[in-house]
Amino acid sequence: AIQEYILHSWSLVKMGTTAAQKKLFFNLRKLKGQLQAMEEGDLSPENLKKIATELDVPEADVVSMNRRLASPDHSLNAPLRSDSEGEWQDWLVDESESQEAKLGERQELGLRRDLLEKAMTHLNDRERHILTERRLQENPTTLEDLSQQYGISRERVRQIEVRAFEKLQKAMKVAAVERRLVTH
Repeated sequence: AIQEYILHSWSLVKMGTTAAQKKLFFNLRKLKGQLQAMEEGDLSPENLKKIATELDVPEADVVSMNRRLASPDHSLNAPLRSDSEGEWQDWLVDESESQEAKLGERQELGLRRDLLEKAMTHLNDRERHILTERRLQENPTTLEDLSQQYGISRERVRQIEVRAFEKLQKAMKVAAVERRLVTH
């Protein structure tokens, strides 16, 4: 319990999450002292190999932990230079979409869904079903399946689909104008 506390309170940055890292955290200084390598920045290849062998951990883990223990954590809010206004965090780049853009997309999607739902009320049941099955499904139902379901030809199903789509477009445009989303 005490070792866990020491490990977790050593740094704000999480460390010692694997068994190898824990071994290194608690034993690296002692082994460096035995090898008289306390003042070395990076360990010599010979000392690196000895420590990795002694603790039975990969050499890369030894290098990583040695560097982490040798230099303290730094704040991203620290100035780049003493005479500078900029901070280290100014150099961080977030490749993800901004919250404003995400919110805008969600709002626009919600608005489009509302317009679609309202416009769908202008279609009769058959038109709504055919249009939904043909245009609003990830795997559209075939004209053949719908023609068998309604007892009409494939061509007639296609005509109903086209007419329903035109009615839907017109109703959505009218609704968009009513909401002042677009001008005439």
